[in-house]
Amino acid sequence: MPLVPRSLPGPQEIVYLTGLAELICAAGLVRGSRWAGPASAALLVAILPGNVQAAIDIDADPGSPSWLVAGAWLRIPLQIPLIWAALQRPATRPSA
Repeated sequence: MPLVPRSLPGPQEIVYLTGLAELICAAGLVRGSRWAGPASAALLVAILPGNVQAAIDIDADPGSPSWLVAGAWLRIPLQIPLIWAALQRPATRPSA
C-alpha cells in the first residue's frame, strides 16, 4: 500500500484490484489473447504513479541504502520497454 499515491482514496482496494488485474493480464498473455497486450500496457501506465511515489518516499528516507534508492528510480524508465513489449506481444488466439 505504500506504493499507492496518497492522493488516491482506498489504497487497499487499489492494491487488490491492480493485483487481480496483473493476474488476469498474465493469464491473457500466456493464453495469447488479443486483449492481453494492450491491457498489460494500460496496467503498466496505471501503476506508474505508484512507482513514482515509491521512489520519492524511498529517496526521502535518510535510512534508505543507495542501492535501494537507485533501484526505485531505475524501475520507472524500465516501464517503457515493458509497455513496448506488451504492445508487441502477438495474439495467438482470437479475442475471448
